[in-house]
Amino acid sequence: MKQFYGEKTFGLIDCNNFYVSCERLFRPDLANKPVVVLSNNDGCIIARSNEVKKLGISMGAPYFKHKALIRKYNVTVFSSNYPLYGDISQRVMDVLMQMEPEVEVYSIDEAFITFPKGKYLDLENYAGFLKNTVQRDTGIPVSIGFGPTKTLAKIATWFAKKKSSTDSTFVMNDQHHLETLLAGVDVSDIWGIGRRYADRLKKQGVHTALALIQCNDTWIKKQLTIAGLRTVMELRGIPCISLEKAPPVKKSIGTSRSFGQPVHALSALQEAVATYTTQAAFKLRSRGLKASIIHVFIRTNSFRKEQAQYCNSKTLTLSESSSHTATLIKAALTSLKAIYQPGYHYQKAGILLSGLVPENYEQLHLFNAPDPSSISLMEAVDTINKRWGRDTIQSGAVGLIRDWCHRQLEKSPAYTTRWSELPIVKAAPPETFSVA
Repeated sequence: MKQFYGEKTFGLIDCNNFYVSCERLFRPDLANKPVVVLSNNDGCIIARSNEVKKLGISMGAPYFKHKALIRKYNVTVFSSNYPLYGDISQRVMDVLMQMEPEVEVYSIDEAFITFPKGKYLDLENYAGFLKNTVQRDTGIPVSIGFGPTKTLAKIATWFAKKKSSTDSTFVMNDQHHLETLLAGVDVSDIWGIGRRYADRLKKQGVHTALALIQCNDTWIKKQLTIAGLRTVMELRGIPCISLEKAPPVKKSIGTSRSFGQPVHALSALQEAVATYTTQAAFKLRSRGLKASIIHVFIRTNSFRKEQAQYCNSKTLTLSESSSHTATLIKAALTSLKAIYQPGYHYQKAGILLSGLVPENYEQLHLFNAPDPSSISLMEAVDTINKRWGRDTIQSGAVGLIRDWCHRQLEKSPAYTTRWSELPIVKAAPPETFSVA
């Protein structure tokens, strides 16, 4: 096996059971105890501790189907708390960026790093040092894998999670035979091979990563396209996917949620759509973008077969690209009125902003001059909301009571993003001594 020290090397840092780890960070009493985190509206299980995985509860399983098992084994349940998870994720990434000059934030709980060709490192010791530093500075446990390509680093991290004897680190070097490792990796577990392609490969008799790299390149390209061929080259140890130091430009920004209870009235739908549009408009501005197309959809609950079903959507093209909240809300509500039908039990609504352009892009209208005050207004609103909380200043269209909001019955406090919910450490009472 080729020695990888001294060659260009990629590493993947993956936070273990990230949402669960964030909750345990402020609940140390839950260490080594079963914990799950639920999706929006407390519908599905989206994060599981290792103890829950051993119970056979699968990722994405409906919560209501496992309530009896969860009660039987005293599993602690949390509603999703995305502001908390996002803040903890940023802290983890900050630690990595302080230690390494080349970091790609791949997702909320994963990041790639790379070392240039010719740099000598004892990767096994460095992986342990990196892991211990992240856990010491953030409290979040991570698994780390190193390999000569990003795809092999991903597989190395998979081995780090599966093989407890490796102390959550795994390095692909001359001590580990590559073919032996790939023989134990199912094609469905390969980064970049989706379920549809995995099923196609298995029908052709290709079940493992080892079998895949032994296939003819022309056949691979025909079955998996050129992107799949790049993945196979990576599995062979040939780097084809470089580190992305800047996130790719988004093509669309959307927000959608299921309601906490069925919605009938147009007024409630209007509040929901206005709320989602406000959130999407903030994302637009934070990325320095404007949108020229807005897509609105509503639908009933397709699982309730006894109820009348309805689903519809409408796309509206703006006369000028915009990131102004009021402008986007007006367009969204116009689309909503066009598709709303009374008499249905609506279960979900959402909006999608597309046709994104840089904020300095100006397509001027023939009769309307741009209003510079609208830009200043949005900057002021965003500054205040960042300082004092997302909903400190908001449009009246979003409503006040919001009975339609999704359920979060088990949500933990905003430990790190809201002053009123900061954790308080209470000092132990002083010891008392009796004098004889």
